[in-house]
Amino acid sequence: MYFPSWLSQLYKGLSRPIRRTTQPIWGSLYRRLVQSSQRRNPEFNSFAVRTNTCGELRSSHLGQEVTLCGWIQYRRQNTFLVLRDFHGLVQVVIPQDESAASVKKILCEAPVESVVRVSGTVISRPAGQENPKMPTGEIEIKVKTAELLNACKKLPFEIKDFMKKTEALRLQYRYLDLRSFQMQYNLRLRSQMVMKMREYLCNLHGFVDIETPTLFKRTPGGAKEFLVPSREPGKFYSLPQSPQQFKQLLMVGGLDRYFQVARCYRDEGSRPDRQPEFTQIDIEMSFVDQTGIQSLIEGLLQYSWPNDKDPVVVPFPTVTFTEALATYGTDKPDTRFGMKIIDISDVFRNTEIGFLQDALSKPHGTVKAICIPEGAKYLKRKDIESIRKFAADHFNQEILPVFLNANRNWNSPVANFIMESQRLELIRLMDTQEEDVVLLTAGEHNKACSLLGKLRLECADLLETRGMVLRDPTLFSFLWVVDFPLFLPKEENPRELESAHHPFTAPHPSDIHLLYTEPKKARSQHYDLVLNGNEIGGGSIRIHNAELQRYILATLLKEDVKMLSHLLQALDYGAPPHGGIALGLDRLICLVTGSPSIRDVIAFPKSFRGHDLMSNAPDSIPPEELKPYHIRVSWPTDSKAERAH
Repeated sequence: MYFPSWLSQLYKGLSRPIRRTTQPIWGSLYRRLVQSSQRRNPEFNSFAVRTNTCGELRSSHLGQEVTLCGWIQYRRQNTFLVLRDFHGLVQVVIPQDESAASVKKILCEAPVESVVRVSGTVISRPAGQENPKMPTGEIEIKVKTAELLNACKKLPFEIKDFMKKTEALRLQYRYLDLRSFQMQYNLRLRSQMVMKMREYLCNLHGFVDIETPTLFKRTPGGAKEFLVPSREPGKFYSLPQSPQQFKQLLMVGGLDRYFQVARCYRDEGSRPDRQPEFTQIDIEMSFVDQTGIQSLIEGLLQYSWPNDKDPVVVPFPTVTFTEALATYGTDKPDTRFGMKIIDISDVFRNTEIGFLQDALSKPHGTVKAICIPEGAKYLKRKDIESIRKFAADHFNQEILPVFLNANRNWNSPVANFIMESQRLELIRLMDTQEEDVVLLTAGEHNKACSLLGKLRLECADLLETRGMVLRDPTLFSFLWVVDFPLFLPKEENPRELESAHHPFTAPHPSDIHLLYTEPKKARSQHYDLVLNGNEIGGGSIRIHNAELQRYILATLLKEDVKMLSHLLQALDYGAPPHGGIALGLDRLICLVTGSPSIRDVIAFPKSFRGHDLMSNAPDSIPPEELKPYHIRVSWPTDSKAERAH
């Protein structure tokens, strides 16, 4: 395995021109920034005992005396070895003459992955032995001295990206897994993007980087929080889900523009591809509207985007929450491919198909459909059966597969009741081609759309496993989703309301009157940023009026306002209009790098169950250490609880 020249690409062109420029706030500051961004690549060898990195040597270095430090990647016939560091690989010639016997002994006996320091001369490889796949493939090092800095024991797995390793093993020996090319690339790219975000926000647009407390108090609503005991009996801190209240208070304090790479915590239990601690790019501004926040984020992503990816084009398209649900069946649609949901209710107003008749006879009943391109070619009978079973089990809905141009209505005798005129109208509305399959369902609007939204993604996965290319893996499709409902009915009690975003989100200016008459119909000034079907950011314009905030908390959400008395009091002291957003850094980097899991872009992540497999955290605490916190562990007694423990 050879390192590509990825590291130089990360650092090259720190200030690549962007398509849409923004007028700088301070002219002289902007000029200084541009000059500094044109500096040469970072000096990787400063302060170190080496003269060069393994990956930087080229034919231009021929004849130079160099000192290198790194890990032994592999050895061949005790004649050559490949030395690796974070920058790349280089071939080292093991001396064979008697005078260098001690050097040969060190380099031949040191186990693979041992750390060594070698000094020698850069020479050309013999003619015909160059390796064009290796950036250092034209040269090699003729070693004069060698030192074993640390020998490596037998490894639990080989440090090679193509070697299959279980995730549990990778997490248990994370310090070894970090040596892999992919982890090195992911973490260095993450570092570069964050640095450029700081540059854009702080240097170009006057944001202030402020750290907010980690020990706070419980916040009403939202996700479950981690508790931290205090030495006062019965009193606990909470680890914040986000710096939401603090960043609003900073606006009240006149800081105007706040930014933080914020650590956040949520006790969400065992959820796939989630982490109990995660990182946000947290932003808040005063005297701003929704358009201003969206433009800021578009510029931020455009400026910090990696140079080895296609440039980000702005502005991003925008859809409303209602449009997203009606067209894609979800509020985070993947817009890299079609298969949009189409309302075909009018086609079946006079149908003889029972379940369609039943649905259309109800107040909010509709008939919806999606078109699966070349479904008759790629989908098998068992796939159709699986789709219908999924709809029945999870949505209590019926799915009717219709092969409009092929005589294959598998397990769908009702399809024979579709009249010729209806078939032709379906072909026109759905714009179907030969071999396409239409999946049709009927029922309440939101439920029918949600089902088809799930099936749209499931069918896309199926088609791609069979060889069709639907979603370009190199394409990054950004989308703003706006005009979310301000409230949702609680699952446990639908007559009560909960915030769709959080309780500090401002209502849509046109819907403020609905708060006092029909709050369920009120829209919010909440906006989400979606990338390739993943929510990577969310924010809102905030409530800056204490009276309105108190009404929403106490009257509509039935929350105890005493818990937020500090915030309500602050809003009464001349709070400016303000708004903000938080970008999920882990998810964003995961998508940019094409990694299968966010755990692949975090240096020391937790497992699926929230455990650190390397250090075995969380761990038990002796009872005497719990005494100062007035806590006693109540151990589970029943067998079920014991098994869970």
